[in-house]
Amino acid sequence: MSMTGDPTHFKTVLETALLTASEPLSVGQLKKLFAEEVAAAAINDALDEIQRAWLGRGVELVRLSSGWRFRARTELTPYLARLNPEKPPRYSRAVMETLAIIAYKQPVTRGDIESIRGVTVSTGVVQTLLERAWIEVIGHKEVPGRPGLYATTRKFLDDLGLNSLGDLPPLAELGALVVPGIEPDDSPLDS
Repeated sequence: MSMTGDPTHFKTVLETALLTASEPLSVGQLKKLFAEEVAAAAINDALDEIQRAWLGRGVELVRLSSGWRFRARTELTPYLARLNPEKPPRYSRAVMETLAIIAYKQPVTRGDIESIRGVTVSTGVVQTLLERAWIEVIGHKEVPGRPGLYATTRKFLDDLGLNSLGDLPPLAELGALVVPGIEPDDSPLDS
């Protein structure tokens, strides 16, 4: 019997792989579950059906930039946080501003970021974002010194639950989220 001949079993295999995966799975990865060739359209149709079947439950199937994954619905995360009370890492204002500039203006150089922020960008800020794998150097600007061009990664989109950069909130909304003040890891450009 062909695995894809039984639609219920086909969806069960996909659903099980997604429920047990620690990272999002692409359609290409999901195709590897089956010995015979499976069309991407068949997998996408099955994923749509699985997504509909989980509507209204505590867990949802979502499409992210690097693939599909199950996750808890956003409104339930406060309850789940009580199971693991450790706090997620907090990032400085400098890190968050730098990340926002890269996300909205990419590709950008460190000089571009400093020009927008009005302060020098410490190596630690960039290193934090590189270690988190939220940004990467995608090339070099053809100017003297050939500075690196920074852009966000698929991991950045996945960690924020986004499918593409188009899903970022409008830039105007971010202003209300930033608390003014200069932090110790920043220094004014004109000093």
